[in-house]
Amino acid sequence: MLADLPLQATALLILYARVGALLMLLPVLSEEAAPGQVRLLLGLAISLALFGLLRPFVLASASATDGALLTVLVSELLTGLAIGLVIRMMFQAAAMTGALISLQVGLTTVFTFDGHMGQVPLLAKLMALAAALVCFASGVHHHWIAALVQSYGLFPVGGFLAAGDWLTLAVSTATQALALSVSLAAPFILYAVIFNLALGFGARLAPTLQLFFVAQPLNLLLGFALFALTIGGILTVFTERFAGWLQASPLHG
Repeated sequence: MLADLPLQATALLILYARVGALLMLLPVLSEEAAPGQVRLLLGLAISLALFGLLRPFVLASASATDGALLTVLVSELLTGLAIGLVIRMMFQAAAMTGALISLQVGLTTVFTFDGHMGQVPLLAKLMALAAALVCFASGVHHHWIAALVQSYGLFPVGGFLAAGDWLTLAVSTATQALALSVSLAAPFILYAVIFNLALGFGARLAPTLQLFFVAQPLNLLLGFALFALTIGGILTVFTERFAGWLQASPLHG
C-alpha cells in the first residue's frame, strides 16, 4: 500500500492539473471575489472526490519519466483551460444580454469593474451574477462536473488537443452565445425601436420642445419597468438554453 503511494500521489496531481485549470475559468469560481486559496482547495476537493472514478484514466501516465510527466501535466492544463474557456464563452451570453439591455435603455455610460473584461455596463455585471445564482440553484453546475468527467473519455490523458477542432467548437459556441443574447434582449430592442420612433414623431410635432430632457428620464423609467417584468423569464430561458447546450455539446459526450 505504502509502496504505491508515490504513484497514487502523481496520479492525483495529473487529475488536479485538469480540474484546477478548469476551475480557473468557470463562472463564479473564476471571479476575483473568490480567493485563490478557496479555488485551490475546491479544486483539490473535487480531484479527491473524482479520483476513485477517474483513477484508471490517469494512473497509466503517473509512471512516466520526469520529462514525459511534465509533458502530461502541460497537456492536462491546456485541456482544462480549453474546456473552461468554451463553457465560459457560452455563459457570457448572460453578460452580453445585460450589455444589450443597457444600450437600449440608455445606461451605456454606467460602468462597473469586472476582473476579466475591465469596465463593463452595470446591467451586464448584474445579469452575469444573477445567471450564475440561478444556474447554481437549478443544478446546472452538475453539468460542468459531468463535462469534466466525460472529457477523459474524449481527450485521453497526455494527448494534445486538435487545434482545428477546438477552433471550430469555439467559433460555434461564440455564435450560439451571440444568438442567445440577442434573442434574450429582443423585447428591449423592440422597445427601443418603438420608443425612438415615438421620440422622432414628437420632435416633428413639437420641434421647439426640448425632448431630450423628457425622453431620457422616461426611457430609464420605462426601461427599468420592462426589465423588472422580464428578468425572471430571461434568466429562466437562459438557464434552460445553457443547460441544453451543455447536454448537447461534444464536451458532455
